Amino acid sequence: MSHNLSIAAKIPVTEAEGPGKRFAVWVQGCPFRCPGCCNPQYLDFTGGTSNISPAQLAGEIVEYQNEIEGVTFIGGEPFSKAAALGEVAGLIREKGLSVMVFTGYTLGELSDSADPAYPARSALLSNTDLLVDGRYQRENHITNRRWIGSSNQEVHFLTDRYIDLKDQWPAEANTIEIRYKDGQLTINGFPDPDITKKSLKLLKK
Repeated sequence: MSHNLSIAAKIPVTEAEGPGKRFAVWVQGCPFRCPGCCNPQYLDFTGGTSNISPAQLAGEIVEYQNEIEGVTFIGGEPFSKAAALGEVAGLIREKGLSVMVFTGYTLGELSDSADPAYPARSALLSNTDLLVDGRYQRENHITNRRWIGSSNQEVHFLTDRYIDLKDQWPAEANTIEIRYKDGQLTINGFPDPDITKKSLKLLKK
């Protein structure tokens, strides 16, 4: 049985959402309401581009397989659409691409076999190479661990794909990417509010 998705945003090639060049997919909707969330517009389960099938999304991603090394699912909350993204992840891993997922759930919560959502969550986890887990905590915001928003969040290496990063997860400052296309400005990565404001002022000059 196939489950369709609501997609908030996509960037085919980015270097701000995980190791290497990646196709990033932001899922629309999140059950958490973490204060200070950098994507508040993606929290509501209504909105975005709806009725995207797993096969359709996987097909779009595969078009870029020669330009990227993997895919990153972010949100919103990817595990709110675990069944559909599990299908997508399975299809793209067949093409040799890696899968990284950012989630507000902890790995322990996702691994609870008594939870009715466990089968779908397990399917996505089984096709995930890198998992960054934990709710964003504004009071514990950090910028010195790349791809990490707050100090409580952890990186889990679910396969050996990126095992060389395990002992020394990139101790670099978080980065942002700014794009201006067709009159629309987009910023992705883990923007520090002050840095983002300065960047926007520079763009206006």
